[in-house]
Amino acid sequence: MVVQPAPEHPLDLMFPQELISSEVTKELPPGLIMRPLASTDYKRGHFAVLSVLTVVDDLGEDAWVAHFQSMRATPKTYYSLVIVDQVTDKIVATGTVFMERKFIRGLGTVGHIEDIAVDKSQQGRRLGLRIIQALTHISENTGCYKTILNCNEDNIAFYEKCGYKKKEIEMAKYAPEKIHPPKL
Repeated sequence: MVVQPAPEHPLDLMFPQELISSEVTKELPPGLIMRPLASTDYKRGHFAVLSVLTVVDDLGEDAWVAHFQSMRATPKTYYSLVIVDQVTDKIVATGTVFMERKFIRGLGTVGHIEDIAVDKSQQGRRLGLRIIQALTHISENTGCYKTILNCNEDNIAFYEKCGYKKKEIEMAKYAPEKIHPPKL
């Protein structure tokens, strides 16, 4: 039996569905849909999918929804999308592009792709590729002069297949634990 997800009200989505490339969504395997992250996606396992990347501190649905609302409150900045299995109504892949406004390049904007995650049971179905294609499309079609992402050495070949080139080097400095914001 196919569980039909309740249609998301446009106000419940992080951004308009129209920004997602129809060319990309046509390439998804049958039974999967791509759409913007919705305010109800905590229940669909958003954290579970993200946990394939790193430690995910689950502070509960109320905190997740509040964070979603704060991201949505900065329009034209955050574009998180998901791929949902229509049979189970669960998220099987996710990713985000956020926009950094610059003073250089004629007050240009850079798209930063982050947090690409595909559920372990769905890996090998080209869902990561589709997420990257969709996020790149959003970045380019909202006026970004470039789209960048960081990855570990093991993933370079994958991102090269997505059309990205190795350039420059990422550096990071993590704040000491005592400075991290308190948990909600």
